[in-house]
Formats: sequence, C-alpha cells, structure tokens
Amino acid sequence: MAPLTHPSILDGWFREVSSQWPGQAMTLKVNRILHTEKSLYQDVLVFESETYGNVLVLDGVIQCTERDEFSYQEMIAHLPLASHPNPKRVLVIGGGDGGVVREVLKHDTVEEVVLCDIDEAVVRVSKIFLPHMSRLLESPKVTVHIGDGFKFLATHEGTYDVIITDSSSTTPSLPGAISRPRASASGCTSLSSRSSAI
Repeated sequence: MAPLTHPSILDGWFREVSSQWPGQAMTLKVNRILHTEKSLYQDVLVFESETYGNVLVLDGVIQCTERDEFSYQEMIAHLPLASHPNPKRVLVIGGGDGGVVREVLKHDTVEEVVLCDIDEAVVRVSKIFLPHMSRLLESPKVTVHIGDGFKFLATHEGTYDVIITDSSSTTPSLPGAISRPRASASGCTSLSSRSSAI
C-alpha cells in the first residue's frame, strides 16, 4: 500500500494558512499521515506530529492535538457547568472528537450527555486515532446523535440544563455552522467556535 498523502503536507510539514489569521501560519513536522478522507461535509486529516502527538485537521484547520487539547476542552466544558447550580442534562453540539464529553462527565451531577455532531467521520476517526479524548463516548450516560445540532436543538427546546456548542469556525461547507441556537437551556449556554487549538 502506498503511503498516504495530503495537499496540506509538503516536505514532511503540515501547513495551516488561513485568512482568519492574517500574517501568520502554523506548521507542524509530520512523522506520518494516519488517515485522510473527504466526508460528506469536510476534508478530514489525522497525522502523527513530531511534538504534538496525533493531530485532527478539518478543512485544513487544526481542531485538536493530543499534547494540548485539554486546555480547550476544560475551558469550554467546566466554565458553563460550574455556572449552573445542578447540571444534570447536557447537550454538546459538535465536538465529535469527544473531548468536551470527557470533561462534562467529570461533574458528578451530570446524568445524561447528548453529543450531536453533523459529521459521523469525526466521531469515527476520533475513536480510532484520539482514544484518550473519545473513550467516554461509549459511556452509558452518553448518546451520540449524528445530525445538524441546531436543528436538533430546535426540536428539544427546554430539555437541557447546559448547552455547549463546540463546532468548527464558520465554514461554508458546513450547513448550519453559521447559525445560532434558537432555543435556550434552562440554565446556561456556552457558545464557542473552534479554530486552531495550538
């Protein structure tokens, strides 16, 4: 089998160049490409980097690295949960890598977590290449729903104590990515837009 290739990796280096970050770019040395695919929604790349462990990239933008993913996951999960007096039911929109779900389940009061991600490829690939982040997606407290999170939210108004939106930055290839939730939680809502994790 021929080694995997990807247009974002040249001469052994991954390059993230984005108009979101004018005048700067991110590069990481690649030990090997682990996975590439075009899902129904986006380009999915996973590679092993020399210094950051496995790296998940969607549409050319770093989503998480094994080395520092905790800093993002902890902040997006613990702040809204600590702001609610008794969070029992939590909805995570996006976050198919499972890191936010892992952090949410550290709260003893949480009885149920629903993860709603539009792209099954992110969930599937994360279970294979990011097991430390995704392992709790198998918890009996967790339900994984593949579909548009904002459509899901509209049909479950008033159901959740905390709603955490962990979706990619506004991207035309992701339907609903630029929408705002139309329903509110009975407690608090945390909104976030994920871009480069490093």
